[in-house]
Amino acid sequence: MVGSNSLPIELRLFLYPKGIENTNKNVHISLYLGIAETEELPLGWEVNAAFRLFVFDQIRDEYLTVQDGRGGGAIKRFNDMNSEWGFAKFLPLDTFNDVTQGYLVNNCCVFGVEVFVHERTVKRQCLSMIEKPANSTLTWKIERFSTLNEEYYYSQEFTVGDSKWKLKVYPKGNSSGKNTAISFCLYSCNCLRSEQDVFAEYTLRIRDQFRGKHKEKRAKHWFSTKEEGWGFPEFMPLKDINDAAKGFLLFDTLLVEAEIIVMSKVR
Repeated sequence: MVGSNSLPIELRLFLYPKGIENTNKNVHISLYLGIAETEELPLGWEVNAAFRLFVFDQIRDEYLTVQDGRGGGAIKRFNDMNSEWGFAKFLPLDTFNDVTQGYLVNNCCVFGVEVFVHERTVKRQCLSMIEKPANSTLTWKIERFSTLNEEYYYSQEFTVGDSKWKLKVYPKGNSSGKNTAISFCLYSCNCLRSEQDVFAEYTLRIRDQFRGKHKEKRAKHWFSTKEEGWGFPEFMPLKDINDAAKGFLLFDTLLVEAEIIVMSKVR
């Protein structure tokens, strides 16, 4: 049970063990978050929430988490027209049924959800999106890369429009990339200083200093006080960075970049 604007709301998970769509049946598990007993709610009810669905790996004692990739957990509007949001292709059935994956043990499985309800307020703001803002690229020169022994490092702040940003790099990887890949994130400094969320579409890049065949990954995210950084735990394998023939590490120096493509602005 959650509350939105003093309105008690009951949330439920809706599990479709053999899929919900005709093209998806018997191939994937479908999992949705929905509002229960909507007939009891007043006319015009609405709940705005971001959420993450997960299934528990009972062998490794960890969760497989799935969220909307368009902005990394975008806010969804639940109402009479659409009281359910989720994923038709949450998990392949063959993966779920594979005992070595740990999701189905002794014919028992655990699904769950983490929900963040966003309250509507009377304060109104004008939100606009700026495409290709000026001075939108930061290049960070990381010297003596092979000698770095801290878990992570931050770049200096850089300003794009009215927003300040910085980069965060884990030289030996983080999370799923630990000891196998470099982890690379973009951080919003604005979210650390205010409660205003910031949206950005951006490219993270490690430069190929020989041939110009840079390693790039693109992302979209709403940065907030709860999630001020977003990036890739497995941005690039460490073996590729350390391969001298590939040109990413030159004279023990790595060049990493962030390029802001689209950014929100509040007026």
